[in-house]
Amino acid sequence: MHTLEQVMRSRRLLTAHPGDTVYDVARRMTAARVGAVTVLDEERLVGVFSERDLMTRVVVPELDPETTRVGDVMTREVVTAELHEDRDSCLDKMQRTGCRHLPVLVQGRVLAMISMRDLLWDEIEEQVEEIRQLRAYVWQTPPA
Repeated sequence: MHTLEQVMRSRRLLTAHPGDTVYDVARRMTAARVGAVTVLDEERLVGVFSERDLMTRVVVPELDPETTRVGDVMTREVVTAELHEDRDSCLDKMQRTGCRHLPVLVQGRVLAMISMRDLLWDEIEEQVEEIRQLRAYVWQTPPA
C-alpha cells in the first residue's frame, strides 16, 4: 500500500487568499482543472474552497461571485493528511467526513492537495500491477 508521498505526482499547488473573490478563484480552478484549493493566510492553512462550497454557499444563496470573498464562503473545518499516511487511511478519513480533497501537510505547512480521484487511481494502478504479477506467475513468464 502506498503512502501519500508515493501517490502524489509532481504538480503545482493551487492556493487562494481569503480576500480573493470567488469569481477569480473559480476561474483559476477551472483553468487548472481542480475541484478544490487551499486557502492560505501567509503560509497558514485557514480553509479550503471547493466546487461544493461554490454551489452551496454562493450559487444557491445567489451571492455575487465577483464581490464575494473566498474567506466568507470557504470550509473552515479542514480535514488534513500528513505525508506519511497511507492511501487507505486517507480514503477512510474522506468517507467519514464527507470530503473529496485533503490538504497534505508537512510540519504544519501545506505541501499538496490530494483528491479522492488521485487515491483511487493509485489503488487501480496497484491492482493492475498485482494482476500482471499474478498472470506472470501463473503462466511462468517474466512480467512486462
